Amino acid sequence: MRRLFMRRNLIYCIVLVLSLMITLFSTAQTGQQRRTVVVNGESGEIIVYQIDGRSFVDLESLARIANGSLSFQGNQIILTIPPAQQTTSNAAAANSQPANSGLTNAFAKSALQTLAVTRDWTNTLAYAAQHGVPGDGSRLFTFRDRASEALHLTQVAASTQSDQNALQLLTNQVNAVQTWNNTLVAQRKSMNTGQYSMTPNAMQNDPSYQKIMACSTFLSTMLPSGQFQDDGSCH
Repeated sequence: MRRLFMRRNLIYCIVLVLSLMITLFSTAQTGQQRRTVVVNGESGEIIVYQIDGRSFVDLESLARIANGSLSFQGNQIILTIPPAQQTTSNAAAANSQPANSGLTNAFAKSALQTLAVTRDWTNTLAYAAQHGVPGDGSRLFTFRDRASEALHLTQVAASTQSDQNALQLLTNQVNAVQTWNNTLVAQRKSMNTGQYSMTPNAMQNDPSYQKIMACSTFLSTMLPSGQFQDDGSCH
């Protein structure tokens, strides 16, 4: 498990290093801001990380804006972006759907990507708690930022009432993970995470974790179905 955790962190570092770099006219600085990026005629807002006068963006964010995909195969990172004409056609098809025809394709795709980011955040938190990894939670900011950005893009994609209803459940899920994140960080600061690292099957007895996982499982089934359904685990 530790090797898997280290590998995941390595992948995130590689993705950040290989991100799109845009030359800035400012002096060297470190920070972040939200900007609009256009890829193949498709635009969307994205968090830009500014480091030493350069800007870095997440490859997953670029893939979402361009209606593309990002995958990992061994040591390879595969970014696929469809041609501009195909992207435009897909967007037109999504926008032509009736206002209340269920979940739109664009929304469902964006929501599933947000759910994947949130699941990575949850798994990292669970691993850190179970292995007593020290720290003040600052390394978790990246997960929070990625989830916030992904959720924002999903909000933009929501167009039908069903989209809006599903968006509320997804928002509840992101907020639930953030609340659990804050709880674990507070416990780590007070040296009170032994209940996880020293107790077998501690996660199975953690109601917050179990509720988060139940909602994640439900959303991963409901979103691809194209029809909105409700579930108490997401409230």
